Amino acid sequence: MEARSVDAIPRGQEWQYEPKWDGFRCLLSRRGNKVDLRSKAGEDLTRYFPELVTAALDLPASSFLLDGEIVVPRARSFSFDDLLQRIHPAASRVKKLAMETPALYLVFDLLAADQKDLAAAPLSERRPALEAFAKATLKGNPSFHLSPATTRYATAQKWLARSGGGCDGVIAKRRDLPYQAGNRDGMQKIKKFRSADCVVGGFRYASNRIGGRKVVGSLLLGLYDKAGLLHHVGFSSAIKQDEKPALTDKLEPLIALPGFTGNAPGGPSRWSTERSAQWSPLKPKLVVEVCYDHFSGDRFRHGTSILRWRPDKAPRQCSFDQLEQKAADPMKLLA
Repeated sequence: MEARSVDAIPRGQEWQYEPKWDGFRCLLSRRGNKVDLRSKAGEDLTRYFPELVTAALDLPASSFLLDGEIVVPRARSFSFDDLLQRIHPAASRVKKLAMETPALYLVFDLLAADQKDLAAAPLSERRPALEAFAKATLKGNPSFHLSPATTRYATAQKWLARSGGGCDGVIAKRRDLPYQAGNRDGMQKIKKFRSADCVVGGFRYASNRIGGRKVVGSLLLGLYDKAGLLHHVGFSSAIKQDEKPALTDKLEPLIALPGFTGNAPGGPSRWSTERSAQWSPLKPKLVVEVCYDHFSGDRFRHGTSILRWRPDKAPRQCSFDQLEQKAADPMKLLA
């Protein structure tokens, strides 16, 4: 169940509001002695969070499917950087980090319990079922926490105003709909800023070298359309100077045609040189979350800022439908 980015909190009796947590979205299931953790991209996260597996096996219920967020607490907030460090190939490192930076699982939906499928039920029924499940099953387990929810618009406004430190906005969900797996029709996300997850479809080298070598100057961003074509939608050149060599090392092994399969970066304009218009295509492997101020005509109208890399997201999840595009009314501007 994905969320569509919108500018304002929707209002009405059909909406339920929740904090938007800054972590890894994860489906957590238990069937007897088997626990499985799955990312939004369908990747297996189980081996990276052994402490959550142990905690799930300690619960009195032996069959359930939860939707929630994995976070790593630090001081009085959640640390996404610490969470990224948990995705490590070495088992010894995973074990060490599980002890040093243990994760929490914040539960916000119940999709199955005691062999009963709840996904087809509306959220207005799933939420009470989740609260009853949490009271009977999660109480006393420090690794599991019930994420708060409200139907009060004023409370959602306060959450948005106070967002930060691990809560980066508000999620609004339709109470009258069943679990909307695979689409964005039942859930919206509202942040203090607008952000989008994009595929890095290519890059341009900087005009200046560092230590005599060419380094990346800007990332070329892409989004998929419904036909599965990757379109160039803008760029981000907000890359710190000291991070450019390592990022170049990360990108160069992925250079391969075609990069973008839909609209691609154009040739030189009267403001650019031939060198600045040249770009290197990449395999669609990397996902980055960027901050932007305006999106229209299937493009970011200005440069974007890099918020973070998203190894937890599949490139194919980076589609146009995560964005709400509104056509401006010119007559209102002239009134």
